[in-house]
Amino acid sequence: MTLKWIINNCLKLSLVALVFFVIHVYINKNIDTEITSRQIIYSYIINYLLACGVIVLLFLLKKKLKDQLGFIFMAASLLKFVFFFLLFYPSYKMDGDMTKPEFFTFFIPYAICLTIECIILAKFLNNLDKY
Repeated sequence: MTLKWIINNCLKLSLVALVFFVIHVYINKNIDTEITSRQIIYSYIINYLLACGVIVLLFLLKKKLKDQLGFIFMAASLLKFVFFFLLFYPSYKMDGDMTKPEFFTFFIPYAICLTIECIILAKFLNNLDKY
């Protein structure tokens, strides 16, 4: 049950992220920005892996830290911003300015993965006794 639940929810997240990724790349190519598809891929992969990591982490800690799962989720969200400032922010600020396309390259995948992650984890926390 545990591995199946984790795989199903990570697949749901990957499907939604993939749909938005295709839309994001398509729009990015049509508005002709300086953002490369590689940067967008990198952003989606990092956000996807972090979201799946949080899902797995909370699932693994469900019994030991049942009452603290909400705080762990918030700490993991903070950790995602740390990753942003370590991995993305320096390259975006190289020219001294962070443009809207650069900001959206990180924020769109972050918001999508966070939204799906919240939906998955809300269902999980509401049915915690089942798992």
